[in-house]
Amino acid sequence: MPVPQQRDLEVARGALSRWLADRLGARDVTLSDITGPAFTGFSNETLLFDAEWIAEGERHRQGMVARVKPTAYTIFLESVFEEQYRVMEALGRQSDVLVPPVVGYESDESVLGAPFFVMQKIDGRIPEDNPPYHTEGWVTGIAPDDRRAMWWSGIEQMARIHHVDWRALGLDFLDDATRGQPGIEQQLDYYGEYLEWAAEGRPQPVTEAAFEWLRANRPHPDGPAGLCWGDSRIGNMIFDGHRCVAVLDWEMVTLGPWEQDLAWWLFLDRHHSEGVGVDRLEGFPSHTDTVARYEQLMGRPAEHLDYYGVFAGFRFAVVMIRVIAMAVAFELLPPDTDMGTNNIVTTLLARQLGLPSSVGG
Repeated sequence: MPVPQQRDLEVARGALSRWLADRLGARDVTLSDITGPAFTGFSNETLLFDAEWIAEGERHRQGMVARVKPTAYTIFLESVFEEQYRVMEALGRQSDVLVPPVVGYESDESVLGAPFFVMQKIDGRIPEDNPPYHTEGWVTGIAPDDRRAMWWSGIEQMARIHHVDWRALGLDFLDDATRGQPGIEQQLDYYGEYLEWAAEGRPQPVTEAAFEWLRANRPHPDGPAGLCWGDSRIGNMIFDGHRCVAVLDWEMVTLGPWEQDLAWWLFLDRHHSEGVGVDRLEGFPSHTDTVARYEQLMGRPAEHLDYYGVFAGFRFAVVMIRVIAMAVAFELLPPDTDMGTNNIVTTLLARQLGLPSSVGG
C-alpha cells in the first residue's frame, strides 16, 4: 500500500533543472511536468520526467527517474538509500546485470529536502502488483508462450546477479559485520530487531512463530554469501515485449545465498496467485521447473529452499506490519484494522508452518 504524494512538483521541477544543469555540465535544461501520481512507492518517492538540454553543442532528450529518500515515514528499520545507488552504479559499470544507467547521487538535502538519485528511464512495461499480474493487467492479455519467455528472461537476469563477484565490484559495504557473518546470521539479527521495532509491543503470532522456527532450524552452514537483490520478483523488472531489459528496486539488497532470492521470487508469485485465490496464468513455468532451471544456471542444486521459503514469508510479514501502520498513519486504513497481523502474507506463512487458521488469520 503506497505512500501519498506529498511534494510540490513545480518546486521540485525547478530544483531538478538546476541540479541536472550542474551535473551534466549542460545549458538550457528544461524539464517536462513531473509525474506526480496520487500514490507512489511505499518505501521511496519516485518522480518521473523528461529532460532536454544542450551539451557540447548538441541537443539531448532523455526520460529520467528521481528516487527520493523517504522522510515522513520509513518502512525499513535501516535505510540503505545511498547503498542502492552504489550497487546500481557498480553493476551498470562492471557487470552484465541490466540496471538503469544512473545519472548521479545527491546527499545535500537542501536541493529536494532529502537525499536523492537520478537514473535514466527505461522504456517497457512492468507486471502489476496491484492488482496482481495473475488477475488483471497487460500480462493477462499476452500469449502463454510470451508469459513463459518473460518468466525465463527474468530468471536468467536474476541469475546474472548471483554470479556477480561482489567483492570485486567494491560492494563490501553490504557486509554488516556488527550483526555477525554475512548471510542468514546477519539477516536474522536484522529482521529480529526490525520485527521488534515495527510491532511496537503488539503481538504478532504468526510472524513471531516464524522467527522462532527460523532461529531453531537455521542451516549450518547456510551457503556462500553472494550478492542478493532482495526484492526479487518480476514486478521489479521492466520488460520490452517478453524480454527483461532492466532490474529495479534495490532497497532490500543484501548478502546471502542465492536461494534466498529464489525463495522470495517464488513466494511473491505465490502471493499473487494462491494468496488472492486465483490460479497462476497459463504459460508461466511451474515452481518445480523454475527451481530446476535455476539450479542449471547456478551450476549446483538448491540448498535449504524450504527454509528460505519460510524466511521469505517472514520477511514479507515484517514489512507488512510497517506498511499497514503507515497506511493507518496516512488515514488510508482505520486505526482498528487487524491487517498488520491478519493479511495474505501471514495466511500463507501460517500454511507453510502448519499453524492453525485461528493463528494465521
